[in-house]
Amino acid sequence: MVDEKKIRTLFNEGSFEFLIMNEIQRAKIVYRILNKTYPKITVPLKSRNVFTLLISVLLSAQCTDVNVNNVTKNIYPRYYKPKHFVKLGRKKIEKLIKKIGIFRIKAKSIYNLSKILIEKYNHQVPKTFDELENLPGVGHKTASVVMSQGFGFPAFPIDTHIHRLAQRWGLTNGKNVIQTEKDLKRLFPKKHWNKLHLQIIYYGREYCKARDCYGISCKICTTCYPNRKKPLITKKA
Repeated sequence: MVDEKKIRTLFNEGSFEFLIMNEIQRAKIVYRILNKTYPKITVPLKSRNVFTLLISVLLSAQCTDVNVNNVTKNIYPRYYKPKHFVKLGRKKIEKLIKKIGIFRIKAKSIYNLSKILIEKYNHQVPKTFDELENLPGVGHKTASVVMSQGFGFPAFPIDTHIHRLAQRWGLTNGKNVIQTEKDLKRLFPKKHWNKLHLQIIYYGREYCKARDCYGISCKICTTCYPNRKKPLITKKA
């Protein structure tokens, strides 16, 4: 296990004399390129408050952020509190989000978690991973996004895209998303996690696409692996 204080020192001083030198060096390359490419970053999902952020992240499963934003822009001006969605009921929620994938399942989760927030949390979104992950339709990734983007708590949400890029860049062995999260948290100082998560997402969409770079053409891939000639086959999440 790498000591976080040691990693911070390596980042600040540019020293790579460490047991996992190659990983640290590649992490530093990734960090530099991402910060140069995206010095300022915005949250891709539009929301009105922490509750609507939670709803948007839940809706984004198997759906693009653009599609979610296109749907929620017509919802959040009127409905933005748990009591609003409970009053709507499942069927009306379904109608509001019918353009989003698996909308019936998501509508059920939205209705049920809204009831729980009212009954158990005084209409508020809880601020712990355990409480969030116990809500209907909320997994670890969704909870991580809410904790980081909603409450500013250091977290490193891992989706299929970040899982793929971390493998291409030699930052994880790609065993599973749990391991990828552990590896990225181990390689980068905690203070950078929230911003890096978003920077990686944007970079993957623009430069290191799933069906484009294949680990051999974008700046990060070619800098981390200048001798890589064949497309890298990554493990799925």
